[in-house]
Amino acid sequence: MPSFDIVSEVDAVELRNAVDNSKRELDTRFDFRGKEFSVEYKDLVVTLAAESDFQCKQMVDILRGQLSKRNVDPKAMELDDKIVHTGKTFAQKVRFKQGIEADTAKKLVKMIKDSKVKVQAQIQGDSLRVTGKKRDDLQAVMSLVRNADMDQAFQFNNFRD
Repeated sequence: MPSFDIVSEVDAVELRNAVDNSKRELDTRFDFRGKEFSVEYKDLVVTLAAESDFQCKQMVDILRGQLSKRNVDPKAMELDDKIVHTGKTFAQKVRFKQGIEADTAKKLVKMIKDSKVKVQAQIQGDSLRVTGKKRDDLQAVMSLVRNADMDQAFQFNNFRD
């Protein structure tokens, strides 16, 4: 029976490349010339620090643009609610989601069942396995998930006939 997995993963190499490109762009930007700022990446967390909160917001926009250039979905970004002010710098952490949370997986399963497409969806850890008799049904589920507004990026792996 044909099947595929729905996963939510971020390519760490592309993420690092986007962070490095953001640093290079910030080095050449006129409005950041002579200002103190830093962009640090560690374990799927990017820490942005600058002299003002406005500059932190600009850095987030630059990072978002570089992510889209590197084909990393910006929906995977999870910004901290507050920009932390310490001394003379403002800092903001940007976390990247890996895996599908249980609540989101349950919503996906319910959405697939409500669509009346003849497939079965089951939660397997931090991914979702979808099986069906016809490839067309599986492709219908893929387009349904792509068009769903779930605030998370999804990829499709292990498509088997």
